[in-house]
Amino acid sequence: MNVSSSGVENQKIILKKYYVYILKCNDNTFYTGITSNLEKRLVQHKAGFDPNSYTFKRRPIKLVWNQDFFDPNQAIVFEKKIKKWSKAKKKALIKGDFDLLPTLSECKNDSHYKNKGLDSARPDKNHPN
Repeated sequence: MNVSSSGVENQKIILKKYYVYILKCNDNTFYTGITSNLEKRLVQHKAGFDPNSYTFKRRPIKLVWNQDFFDPNQAIVFEKKIKKWSKAKKKALIKGDFDLLPTLSECKNDSHYKNKGLDSARPDKNHPN
């Protein structure tokens, strides 16, 4: 315990970090995970700590991206979000091409309204007047 000249106790605040990370696997797939000890977790992945894990048969692996968080809930939400992303979107994140992320977020399905060629100001071609 340290006491300052004003008599107020100085306390160190230690914030725990959480890491969301992306690994590139030997088969060119990506694995996204979360941990509070990135160094230890990488050692586990590389050593094949869990034979039932996604990365076990896809070694060697390489850490290609990570972001630290002080709020574990934010880290969990972000990890879940990244896991749903396409490979192209993950590659853009890894490269730091943040301007490309919104474009890669757009729906590409034929059934999506943006891909039907419809304009709300014009009637459908098949709709009788």
